[in-house]
Amino acid sequence: MPELNDLVQRVLDGLVASGAEIGLQAAAYVDGELVVDTWAGVADEATGRRVDGETLFTSWSTTKGFVATCLHLLADHGLVEYDAPVARYWPEFAANGKGAVTVRHALTHRSGIPQMPECVTPEMMADWEAMCGAIAALQPLWAPGTRVAYHAWTFGWIVGEIVRRVDGRPLAQFAREELCAPLHITSFYLGIPESAEERIAPLREESAAAAASMAAETLARRVMPPSVTTAEVMNRPDLRRASIPGGGGIMNARAIARHYAMLACHGTLDGAQLLSADRVDLIRAMQTDAIDMVFGGRARRALGYHLGGSARRGADVAMGRRGGEFGHGGKGGSLGFADPERRLGFGLTKNLMKYDADPRRSAAYLVAERIRGYLDASPSGRRRFGLMTSLLKRR
Repeated sequence: MPELNDLVQRVLDGLVASGAEIGLQAAAYVDGELVVDTWAGVADEATGRRVDGETLFTSWSTTKGFVATCLHLLADHGLVEYDAPVARYWPEFAANGKGAVTVRHALTHRSGIPQMPECVTPEMMADWEAMCGAIAALQPLWAPGTRVAYHAWTFGWIVGEIVRRVDGRPLAQFAREELCAPLHITSFYLGIPESAEERIAPLREESAAAAASMAAETLARRVMPPSVTTAEVMNRPDLRRASIPGGGGIMNARAIARHYAMLACHGTLDGAQLLSADRVDLIRAMQTDAIDMVFGGRARRALGYHLGGSARRGADVAMGRRGGEFGHGGKGGSLGFADPERRLGFGLTKNLMKYDADPRRSAAYLVAERIRGYLDASPSGRRRFGLMTSLLKRR
């Protein structure tokens, strides 16, 4: 679809030319085929280095989608049960009233421990054992399972430590060997090797983004402490080399899109089946659309992912409005999602962290909407969508 690639390229070029973005990439797969592979702008403002297809971006919570998929790989092999206590796999986690926290609670931000340990520092975040020990010792802010609150950082260590305890390998190794290798994803890192340093685009934080994410409310500050939740911290060499699964993944748009292409194709890509089709249906089913205690609005959530649908119900509209789309965005505007009805896997990442009060003005929305519009308007897209709708109705 060269025409579609050109259309998306024009969107990216326009965003950079207008000053709305510094540097960004977008990629998309349809029916398992890479149909969009675009980039624009400057990767490093200090040197003038341009973005290319191999540029890597710290993509914040877009990392959570990869981490959730790692756990689902174990569940699909019968090694993890969603309604089992986390403490079955990680006994120390039961301390201070967390014995009833289930894996499902962890995946849906209902564990009751969205707050970071009070002693947290950037150096501590780079120490897996220290972070897991401190999180295991946390006391819930309310009874587990009773409220939804975005676990901005703690989600990653909770889910990642379950993976480590069950499988035995560190999460970064598991993700590399069990998720990325079978999909031939070569540009996703939970801790970069030295050789990847020169490919990274430093983050820049727009002041409005900082103000929005570091709101004055006590809970938001405890969940996303200003001392660690900044572009400056995540640009540090030691943090780039650490496995920080809630928001420290470093990747490019191709990696994001390819991960979600597998999920959009019901667990199989290029002949490699990572998840059963039934598992994919299960993990994208809505679990809650309750009010989120951190953000104050509703959020439609599946098992580790956000959902598309109506904005009035807390959906991520950049993913689409039909409701079956699922994925995860990241602080500042990166996004990855799967749209199984269109068999679309999407990835966008960038280096300017900004907050758009109207989500329809975000780069991710503008690019994804251009792709959806093209697919739905083209004869081949209409035929594909009609076929997929028919197949889905028969399942």
